[in-house]
Amino acid sequence: MHTPPAAASGQAHTPPGAASGPAASRPGASGLAAVLTPLGWGTLAGCVLLYAAGFALGYPEPVVLATGGLLALLTALAWTAPKPRLEVHREVTPLKVPRGEAAVAVLSVTNLGRQGLSGLRAQDRIGASEHMIDLPRLPKGAVRTVSYPLPTEVRGEIWVGPLRLVRADPFGLTRRVREYGRPATLLVRPRTVPLPVPPSGKAHHLEGPTSDNAPSGTVTFHTLREYVVGDDLRHVHWRSSARTGTLMVRQLIDASLPTTTVVLDTRGMTELAVDAAASVALAAAKAGFPVRVRTGDGPPPSNKTDADTVLDWLATVQEGRGSVTETMRLARGGGSLVLVTADPAEAGRVAGVRRRFDRVICVYVGTGSVGVPGVTVMPIAALDELPLAWGAR
Repeated sequence: MHTPPAAASGQAHTPPGAASGPAASRPGASGLAAVLTPLGWGTLAGCVLLYAAGFALGYPEPVVLATGGLLALLTALAWTAPKPRLEVHREVTPLKVPRGEAAVAVLSVTNLGRQGLSGLRAQDRIGASEHMIDLPRLPKGAVRTVSYPLPTEVRGEIWVGPLRLVRADPFGLTRRVREYGRPATLLVRPRTVPLPVPPSGKAHHLEGPTSDNAPSGTVTFHTLREYVVGDDLRHVHWRSSARTGTLMVRQLIDASLPTTTVVLDTRGMTELAVDAAASVALAAAKAGFPVRVRTGDGPPPSNKTDADTVLDWLATVQEGRGSVTETMRLARGGGSLVLVTADPAEAGRVAGVRRRFDRVICVYVGTGSVGVPGVTVMPIAALDELPLAWGAR
């Protein structure tokens, strides 16, 4: 599945082992020497045997055949010896996409050599697979742009690139592989559906987050965002503004607001469960309420609770082994607790913590009925059913 960068529409990450630097490749930045194919090695071995047989038996014919084979190998090596001087600029758009939505890789290839190029076939790596690309004819100094869709059916990070140019002789005796451009990363996030703010059972929870009139000591830092007209200049974060070149302000929230705690059961996890958890967390985060997402294997590495951070983490969450029972027991009380699980037993255990929260909801991903005293259970078999179940709570 969860990469990076070549030039991309936005900021990407550098993959492990890749050097940082400009997205466009330097001409001839990475290359592999021409190597013999299995057929080439077989031809070489045959030539050696023919030479040995010819000299041992005193017949000139095997020597002539061996000489012809060696000449064919030398010709093949000369055929694949030229090194095309190409500059490759890669763009992945968008860099982050919900699962199943469209994403495209765009390659701009410039011929920096002294001669035109034609008949080039390239391979662009997409995760563990490769996409074959037939490059159009490239006159000297010409730029050609090719694009192709990226797979987004699987949630996670998908490495795109580098571009591998493969040159082989007509006889298939040798091949040379050269790499151009730096890889980029496509992040496939969970699918989400719009939901209202999770109810807490207290009217003031639905009035929205405030900070100016909040009780003393309850206002806390939430995240940084770009300045908009009307923002209090006292909240400008000058260090981040100087580093990014954009005026950034601190976004504060009233810590007395109820927190929505989303607990995702990752044992036997399905994509539907991740989508449901992402939808609930996104609803609270977009409304400006504090949100915490937990699994049986622990909290996310970042303490940020903005929508982008939550979705990025859920994009790469994997099936786990830990039970969410202990996670729910240790979760800070108050506000809403939303458990997303496909295990009826875990759904039953959520009743043990219902007194510590204003509202407890169990999104049960599966068929059949599950009843838990004091807990609102929402069984769903498809993501589109979640808004209907949520609205009927």
